[in-house]
Amino acid sequence: MALRPWNQLPIRDCAEPLVSLPASLHRLEPHPYQALGAPYGPGASPFQLRHGVLERLLAAQTALQQRHPHWCLAIFDGWRPLAVQAFMVEHTTATLCREQGVDAAVPSEALAEIQAAVGRFWAPPNADPAAPPPHSTGAAVDLTLAECSGDGPPCPLGMGSEIDAIGSVSEPDHFADLAEACTDPEQANRYRRWHDCRLALRAAMESQGFAQHPNEWWHFSWGDQLWAWTQGAPEARYGRVDGPAPP
Repeated sequence: MALRPWNQLPIRDCAEPLVSLPASLHRLEPHPYQALGAPYGPGASPFQLRHGVLERLLAAQTALQQRHPHWCLAIFDGWRPLAVQAFMVEHTTATLCREQGVDAAVPSEALAEIQAAVGRFWAPPNADPAAPPPHSTGAAVDLTLAECSGDGPPCPLGMGSEIDAIGSVSEPDHFADLAEACTDPEQANRYRRWHDCRLALRAAMESQGFAQHPNEWWHFSWGDQLWAWTQGAPEARYGRVDGPAPP
């Protein structure tokens, strides 16, 4: 099973528990993986993180609202057990195969290309505790921004692509170069607006020490192997956690 560069780093788990997100953090519900039937197991919830990660996430929202008082963080996904990771890798691969008319049961160059594309965004469901998928540690969170100034529920802002979109459109700085090259002023302004929103999310999260996934504008972590690799830390603080806390 292919490993990421950061999987070479050792893990010294600090044994913090998973905790549920408080009401002050907006959840994007219904959760799409649960709606698909992903096997979270009894009492499990995707809206859980390690305690220290949650504290930093709350501080990131405070930092965001100091710059943008009418915005808030909107949480898509937190802790993800290994079984759900495997389910979603298979589901995403099968979906792309259907869309492109590729037989997922027959090895081919087209299938290999789809699997490689999925692999850029979905960590392999590796059962080796020395190389856990980031979300299985409870240290990674997928999130976006939302407008929260009205009387209704928070409304997610446009970020240029959906969370989990496969392709270069999901890379954090994708729209910066497009805006510079675009000759249509209206479209260029749209690209700049999306890029500015991505920058605002990144700034809020990085202000609290989170590391951003290089391929995903929505994915941030603190304390896992990816975080340690990007920060130059000698080891990760969080390894895979299998048991959920009550949601």
